[in-house]
Amino acid sequence: MRNLFSSQCRALGTSIATLALLCVAFDIQAETRVTYKSAAAGTAYYLMGVELSDAIREGTDEAIILTLEESQGSIQNVMEVSARQGNYVFTSPAVLIEQAMAGEGAFAEHPHPRFQEIRGLFPLPSMTMHFVLAGDKGSIDFSALEDKHILIGRGTFSAREATRYLTLFGLEGRVRIADAAINSGPDAIKNEQIDGFVTASAYPSPSVLEAASSLPISLVSLTDEQIEQTGASRQTIPGGTYPGINNDVHTTSLPVIAYTTTAMDEDTAYTLTKTFWEHHETLAEDAPWWSSISPEMLENMADTLHPGALRYYQEAGSEIADAVR
Repeated sequence: MRNLFSSQCRALGTSIATLALLCVAFDIQAETRVTYKSAAAGTAYYLMGVELSDAIREGTDEAIILTLEESQGSIQNVMEVSARQGNYVFTSPAVLIEQAMAGEGAFAEHPHPRFQEIRGLFPLPSMTMHFVLAGDKGSIDFSALEDKHILIGRGTFSAREATRYLTLFGLEGRVRIADAAINSGPDAIKNEQIDGFVTASAYPSPSVLEAASSLPISLVSLTDEQIEQTGASRQTIPGGTYPGINNDVHTTSLPVIAYTTTAMDEDTAYTLTKTFWEHHETLAEDAPWWSSISPEMLENMADTLHPGALRYYQEAGSEIADAVR
């Protein structure tokens, strides 16, 4: 009888152990991991990724985990679509998606059929151009950049736009360009290695705030005519956003969207999009740059929404343009 009882106990223990292992295996399978690639560490868009990662993890009870990867810019984010498998989410201006799909611009020498599989999820705060100079002059003219040593970054949207603006406004060859990564701007200006830097970031930009905490800064404010010449969207940085900049700064911006690919299943895309919007107000309370987001900004998106994201917007009653459906 004792041996029989012992045998039953061992069997029961084995069953419990097996059940526990099955539960662990189920939890592992139930957890969906998503790679999120946005920008260099320390930039506004990397910090947004941290905030978004926390919101998704908490909002899904850790059913979806966003793993952040540092990036050197939007071109790299889009390029990696050709090699990435599974759940890949990345940030990019719509214009780069259009170029990738058409095999133009930065993608002319590296076309790939997987670029056609890119789909949109939700908008992010726009890339706002900041031209920062050392000095306590507040809002300054673009001409103040002449003969200055300016860091514009490598391979970034800010570098491309800054180069374009220097040509547009007659300063090509009249500004010394620093060869360094964009995230070194605050330290370089503080150590007087450069006179200023350019960054395309949602405001308030962490790098601009960091620089302003160390020394007086000025920001370039464009004229209406200059903004029209750029062909970019007009953006106003309210006075008081940065220390010492009391007047509104008029500049330009470019809409940014969080994209994925058709490799992501519909339910994951739906849950990501739904959780983002359900936590939007909380995100905006913690970081002001999220407050500018609305579903209407999806009209700036290239290509179409992921079917899972579209399902959420339809359920939410959002007005979505036919072009992105």
